[in-house]
Amino acid sequence: MSLVLDSSVALAWVYADETTDAVLGLFDNIRLHGAWVPGLWRWEIANVLQLNVRRGRHAEDFRDGALASLALLPVKVDAEADRQAWGATLHLAERHGLTVYDAAYLEIASRREIPLATLDRDLRDAANLEKVQLLGL
Repeated sequence: MSLVLDSSVALAWVYADETTDAVLGLFDNIRLHGAWVPGLWRWEIANVLQLNVRRGRHAEDFRDGALASLALLPVKVDAEADRQAWGATLHLAERHGLTVYDAAYLEIASRREIPLATLDRDLRDAANLEKVQLLGL
């Protein structure tokens, strides 16, 4: 099963105190079947990890190890997502009060007709309204 993986779930996998059995199971699935993300996914992950270095949550070695682990996963950037930024994605953001960044994940899941993996409550609510399948996390 292919799915769309948002940064909230990826970060929950990275941080042991945020990981659940459902998240661990999802990443087993991703190792086997891959996941789709918008191009901004890597930027979001790197930004959060770097902010947490600055805030003292963890050291640079943890950040670098987490990025190396994530880089091993079969995660593919959906090139079409960039072309949808000023169209379908923007309209989803407007309709549901989302950031355009969050709406990018919803747009990919909707267009590809695949489940969305997110822990973001607003994004989950929008996915329900758009009839996009959500993974139970």
